[in-house]
Amino acid sequence: MAPRPPLEAGPAIEGFAVETHDGLVFTVKGLFHPAGRVIAYLRYAPDPTGDRKRGGRRYRRVYRFEEQEAILRARRPAYLVDDPMLGVPVQAVPEEDIGFIYDPRLRLQHLAERGPEDPLEETALALTQLLRTAAGVPPGGLGLTGSLLVGLHRPSSDIDIVAYGEHESRAIHGALSALLDDPTAPVRRPEGEELAAIHDTHRADTPLSAADFVRLQARKVNEGYFADRSYFVRFVKRPDEVGEAYGDPRYESLGSALIRARVHDDREAMFTPCRYLVDGVTYLEGKPVEDLLQIVSFRGRFADQAKAGDWVIARGELELVVPRRRSRFCRLTVGGQSGDYLLGSVA
Repeated sequence: MAPRPPLEAGPAIEGFAVETHDGLVFTVKGLFHPAGRVIAYLRYAPDPTGDRKRGGRRYRRVYRFEEQEAILRARRPAYLVDDPMLGVPVQAVPEEDIGFIYDPRLRLQHLAERGPEDPLEETALALTQLLRTAAGVPPGGLGLTGSLLVGLHRPSSDIDIVAYGEHESRAIHGALSALLDDPTAPVRRPEGEELAAIHDTHRADTPLSAADFVRLQARKVNEGYFADRSYFVRFVKRPDEVGEAYGDPRYESLGSALIRARVHDDREAMFTPCRYLVDGVTYLEGKPVEDLLQIVSFRGRFADQAKAGDWVIARGELELVVPRRRSRFCRLTVGGQSGDYLLGSVA
């Protein structure tokens, strides 16, 4: 068999990272971007007191939206943009300021070619090889994201994986489900103190009780442990599989709301962004709107959070969706603000 051609770097989409000429590292969000900019959120900033080190330079990880925005207001206020098509403020990096684009697929390919240089890389390579073999997907179907992507991982860092393509994602999701149900497999779901640690990480801006968090987490496959190392898998469609473009549709913010609704279609629940089609909507807070048909989130933590037939309670931002050639409708976007949540399988 002829060798596969090497992967070529693709346009920056969900799971990629970009680094500015002055060393600010951003994680890319979404599949479509305005002309001349990349929608991406600050993740690492150069800091002589930081606990991450690369090439003799120290960095610190920037966790919260408020901290990200404070740094950008002080250093790069032009990166904080009120996007006219998305209808919400976003962080967007001008293309001329980008010094390097990190492609998760190329990162994994290079790691496989040169071999791991530390225990985390060794474990990440073993896990991705296990998933590729179990799911039968090509090399371009998987990549490494997070701190491993940009070389700012620590010995205790998690393994962040991204799957690209609808077919590849569904195959990997199914393979992970089968592996997690096999007591002899080297992957397992988090338990006990591990679950408590994950809940502690999220509860500052996602207010779910420990009991609700544990109940919902038990149905997921995208977060678990391999060789006693935590992993998180993000499933992302390719742009040509979505049937959208920047500006089509456009979105208008209608204010925040708390709703109760029934999920009748969860086929897009595994992806980032995840999408749940809903009916039977009632408003617990906020101004009611007609034709609220979807709950969506661009945060991986809300993927697989509800199943078809579940009643859910969700807090987020109401948006009017305005396609160019189809009827308007409304959606609730969860995860854009601190305090947003999606609670599945409620009475």
